[in-house]
Parts: sequence; structure tokens; C-alpha cells
Amino acid sequence: MPQRSDLLKLLALRSVKVGAFTLASGRQSSLYIDARLTTMSPDGLVLIGALGLQALRDARWSVDAIGGLTLGADPIAYAISYASAGTGEPLRAFTVRKKAKTHGTVKLIEGPFRRGDSVVIVEDVITSGGSALRAAEAIRQAGGTVRGVLALVDREEGGRDALEAAGLEVTALARAAEILPFVTTA
Repeated sequence: MPQRSDLLKLLALRSVKVGAFTLASGRQSSLYIDARLTTMSPDGLVLIGALGLQALRDARWSVDAIGGLTLGADPIAYAISYASAGTGEPLRAFTVRKKAKTHGTVKLIEGPFRRGDSVVIVEDVITSGGSALRAAEAIRQAGGTVRGVLALVDREEGGRDALEAAGLEVTALARAAEILPFVTTA
């Protein structure tokens, strides 16, 4: 089983930048985490798939599918779904669009999501919790039940509190404070 410390080191090496940044939420921060640089790499996918699947088991979330708001959640959900394939309880992955398609099936949720599914929402980086809340609302409107939120990284800036205040349990594979000791500034 891959070690969590391997994921922390990989995130620090590839995804974390220190400087002056404006985040998607509009907030200013001295820390930027571009999780895609880790989640879209082969070694990152292997770590995230195994560790994410274990986190779901540890949280005792019995679910049918996993996914979240595109684009950040996509590779994480796919990695966990793939890791679950050899188990007795494979998970389907889905993607929540930022807005519904205007052609074809006019879907907001893509993939094998089904009405009645019990799901976990995936988030690459939690800052304010807004993306996970949007995905959760889309799932509920489509007839699904949200069991919780699984984040790759919790920035520890209030997003977890906002999600928990909305009644969602949150688990993170890493916290910003755990990654920072591995960041080198050269």
C-alpha cells in the first residue's frame, strides 16, 4: 500500500507554490496548490487511487459512485474508481459539469451516475467549499444522496467548516500544514 507520506512529498514537489496568488475564491494567499500537476501524473494517480479508496473505507462510507465538479475532481474520482475495480465493491465515477450542456442530452452530470445513488463528492483542493457544495446540490437535484466529501488537500481556510455546517462529513488525504514541511524554496 502506498504511503501517505509519499503523497505529501509528491504534492510538495509538484503542486505547491509559495508567493503571492489570487485564488479562485478571490482570496489572496501566499500558498498556491495546483493539484492537477499531481493528480494527472501516473505516480500521483496510483497513490491517490489507493489512498482515496482506503479513506472511503476508513470513513465507512458505503457508496455506489464518486465524483465532483469538473475539472479538479475528475482525475481523483477516476483513480479511485479504477483502484476499486479489483475489489468486491467497484465504484462508478461521474463528473458534474459547471453548467448543463445545451445540446444532446442536456446533462449536468456525466457518466454512469444513477438516480438513487449514494455518492461521495470529490474535491481536489478545499478552500471555501463552494465547488463541493455546488456538486452536492447537483447530485441531490438529480436524485442522489451525498454521504460526504473526500478532498485531496484541505487548505485549512474554512472550507471544511462550511461543508460541515451544510451537513456534509469531510475527509482529506492531506492538509496544507502537512505538505508545507516538504516544500523546498530554491
